[in-house]
Amino acid sequence: MKVPVTVYSEMTPNPSTMKFVANKHLLLPGDSVEFKSLKETKGYSPIAEALFDFPFVAGVFITSNFVTVVKTDNVPWDFITMELREFIRTWLAEGKEVLIKMPEVLSHEEQEGSGNKKNKIYKKSEFDSQINELLEKYVKPAVENDGGAIEFLGFEDGVVTVLLKGSCAGCPSSTATLKGGVENLLKQHLPEVKEVVAENEI
Repeated sequence: MKVPVTVYSEMTPNPSTMKFVANKHLLLPGDSVEFKSLKETKGYSPIAEALFDFPFVAGVFITSNFVTVVKTDNVPWDFITMELREFIRTWLAEGKEVLIKMPEVLSHEEQEGSGNKKNKIYKKSEFDSQINELLEKYVKPAVENDGGAIEFLGFEDGVVTVLLKGSCAGCPSSTATLKGGVENLLKQHLPEVKEVVAENEI
């Protein structure tokens, strides 16, 4: 039996992104995937690949039950929201694939070979599980509410490094949230934490 698919759009704190929420699961709970170019989508996400066909789409982030679209600055949301919402709704209603497979995380050697110096490999620390637990319980639900995701990368010399995805990446208010909210929360529970930084904002 075909279940009617509904999709509604929701503004996020980031003016460049819009969240499109579906009444069905798109990925497994806890999974999220982000594409910043058409090239990155090939062989991984048919829906993201199709969304990049729109000239105003600059990025696509997919998690449990929503798709966050990043737009270019040359067109206002008023002109494109209905079109995107209907496109996503039709895609899901027709049962087309959202994700074929998760993009692989490059190994340390591959990253160095590709000239990508940003993604450093962090050694495991004794605080990792506590930090992860605090982020899962208090931070992730709020961040998802805003159309994004936060991923814990590592803890080193008192600094917690996270990766911001979706509407949180490049959002004017994400730095304030990171410093004011996440950093304070972790410091309260773990005196060892001195600072929280986002790898993609460094």
